[in-house]
Amino acid sequence: MSDCLLSLIVAPEAEDAVAEWLLDDETIPGFSSSPIAGHGSSESSMTLAEQVAGRRQRVMFFTHLEQSVAERVLERLREELPGADIHYWMVPVL
Repeated sequence: MSDCLLSLIVAPEAEDAVAEWLLDDETIPGFSSSPIAGHGSSESSMTLAEQVAGRRQRVMFFTHLEQSVAERVLERLREELPGADIHYWMVPVL
């Protein structure tokens, strides 16, 4: 069994839908969320205001799970929230 930290990055418009989805998933014991700023070179997907500011507003959700559970969570997210434009990563927890 290996544990990981699953981080999900979403647009503020998707925050409530993702939070509700995570709360409804019984395999997730809890999670944290925080507003963040996304920086990068993907200007074509940024609004004019975001281009001027040089960043996009985002929300990060993170939760500590077994890796196999995290992988299933990601599969279900892809199926159940296909338009949420979720960026994610998993890192091992020691």
